[in-house]
Amino acid sequence: MNDPIGDMLTRIRNSQMRGKSTVSSPASKLRAWVLDVLADEGYIRGYEKSTDERGHPALEISLKYYDGDPVIREVKRVSKPGRRVYMGVNDIPSVRQGLGVSIVSTPKGVMSDANARAANVGGEVLCTVF
Repeated sequence: MNDPIGDMLTRIRNSQMRGKSTVSSPASKLRAWVLDVLADEGYIRGYEKSTDERGHPALEISLKYYDGDPVIREVKRVSKPGRRVYMGVNDIPSVRQGLGVSIVSTPKGVMSDANARAANVGGEVLCTVF
């Protein structure tokens, strides 16, 4: 797999289109950090560490719905393996005039765009969620 974050976001997007309550994804530290930001911002209920049928570590992600509609309306991968996107603190984009969130990997950890501006750090923009 070349793009683990993109794979996880696609699994979330596909599961929400099908109306699933949970989705499983292979585990990694970076994926867990991205899920921490999504949970803090209220886009998912949470996640648990588990193992799949072959004994490999996995993450069970609990999806969130509001009145039957998915809370995550749109998720886009910004920085890809073929084209990394780095931005300074003043250049980090706001998503839909601040209604959405950009997830940024900074030297101080993976955080939302608002937290990155508050910490005065830039970094790699992983994805945007609305």
